[in-house]
Amino acid sequence: MSEDERRVEAILQNYELKAPKRYKYSQIKKITQRFNNEIGKGGFGTVFKGKLIDGQEVAVKVLHQSNGKGEDFVNEILSISKTSHINVVMLLGFCFEGCYRALIYEFVPNGTLADFIDKDKSNMEALILWERLNDIAVGIARGLEYLHRGCSAQIVHFDIKPHNILLDKKFRPKIADFGLAELCSTRKSTLSIQGKGGTPGYIAPELWFDNFGPISSKADVYSYGKIVLEMVGGRKLFNSKIDSSSEYYFTYWVYDHLNQCGNLDAYGVTKETEEVAKKMILVGLWCIQKLPAERPSMSQVVEMLEGRIEDLRMPPNPKKLMDLNI
Repeated sequence: MSEDERRVEAILQNYELKAPKRYKYSQIKKITQRFNNEIGKGGFGTVFKGKLIDGQEVAVKVLHQSNGKGEDFVNEILSISKTSHINVVMLLGFCFEGCYRALIYEFVPNGTLADFIDKDKSNMEALILWERLNDIAVGIARGLEYLHRGCSAQIVHFDIKPHNILLDKKFRPKIADFGLAELCSTRKSTLSIQGKGGTPGYIAPELWFDNFGPISSKADVYSYGKIVLEMVGGRKLFNSKIDSSSEYYFTYWVYDHLNQCGNLDAYGVTKETEEVAKKMILVGLWCIQKLPAERPSMSQVVEMLEGRIEDLRMPPNPKKLMDLNI
């Protein structure tokens, strides 16, 4: 057994939690029918659809063998094993055998939020579409609120993005992919992080620049705000191939437009759906404020989304922050 394997084994055995079921690699091959149904791929591994012996459908994430010393693998098990929430994906088991590492999750059939954003929704009735978008936004907010405040240890995800939000058969969102997550005491308001990763376009500025404030759960709030604005705009907010001064950068346009005339006809917003759309935009803009202290907590976000539009103020203009292209 290598030093890395001994270290991971020690962590898994000594950590005081109810660990999910452990599987052998031969069982993983059987569950996935020798990896014949790939349903996703990311920076940390490839996801296959599979079936447990009792017939339950599952998603099996097989981690890349080149992923260093196993920090992401251990992080994901320790983080998600502490959770139980309808808006957080459920970890059913794992495999750690030699160089093979895999995580077994509940199967979530409607793909990712990224798929839903990119999908042609022109045949959906506007009211139904906006109600669904709002329900998804509230669900993600509730999931993050739970991670930040509802667990025995606070969990900061650090990689909230549309590809890491899964949608079940009722389009309820489930937060997934905890490879970059940090566990800390619920009494601890700030974190000391070195070399923390993330996805360009969704990373909070304090993770890039020391002078933007302390690192905390507000980093997830920033990423959440970017997701909400992306849902409203129906497009990716970040594209490295497009100049950030382009009107393609939806955040620029929506603040000025909402502040000046409040008309959102260009985004399929009708009188029927105007309140939901404006509420989502205002919440998104508050969440991407430059300084962490200026952003709401996820508990406040839930209250804002479920409250009255009249109670929401116009936030400060985020354009100066957006010029940093982060």
